[in-house]
Amino acid sequence: MQIPELKMPEHGYTKEGHPGNAGQYDVNKYPAKENSPLKGKHLIFLGSSVTLGFASMNQSFADDLEHLDGIVMIKEAVNGTTLVDVDAKGPSYIKRLRTIDKSFPADALICQLSTNDATQGMPLGKVTDERDPEAFDLQTIAGAMEYIISYAKSTWNCPVLFYSGTRFISDLYQNMTELLPVMQEKWNIGLIDLWNHEEMYTITDEAYSLYMFDPIHPTRAGYLEWWTPVFEKDLTAFFEK
Repeated sequence: MQIPELKMPEHGYTKEGHPGNAGQYDVNKYPAKENSPLKGKHLIFLGSSVTLGFASMNQSFADDLEHLDGIVMIKEAVNGTTLVDVDAKGPSYIKRLRTIDKSFPADALICQLSTNDATQGMPLGKVTDERDPEAFDLQTIAGAMEYIISYAKSTWNCPVLFYSGTRFISDLYQNMTELLPVMQEKWNIGLIDLWNHEEMYTITDEAYSLYMFDPIHPTRAGYLEWWTPVFEKDLTAFFEK
């Protein structure tokens, strides 16, 4: 498959009318897995449109995991929002993170590496030696990521994972993905790195057209057949470590 440019889709479909959102891809029509190793895991998902399911009628990988694998989840996702603590298109990840139930027995927090920070040109920043949340620059992507990790660890005493999206042409998002192994070295976070998951890019252009509404947002088919299996595999491996 070719890596797409970031532009409006030319296929002419509405979200509801896209072939990748046909009824056969509704996860609720599939049976739950009886012996999923993820069953009963309490997971917090923090993100924006990709976590929400913007182009799939609000049915994302998180909902797939809930139905198929029996996770218990909080899905805190708002379209257009950023890691960086600005509220241009809705409350930032950080502001919404602070509103999540502190008594939720989280086994992990899984945070989207937001494409909105890339498309809105937010400053990248850098990973520091600091661990005090007050020391992080929340006006940079790196500083916001470090704050989210620190807050989750201190609030829920749970591990944190970041996930990246599949590829589209963006130098800034590429640079954001390069922060992930640095964060992992410092904070011992988990990664679900779709951006660098080479096996995902062996699909045909026809399959990609079914799986993606635009270069950022999957359809229901894209989540169910392309993204969710990677989340299942990587989360299972993470919890088995």
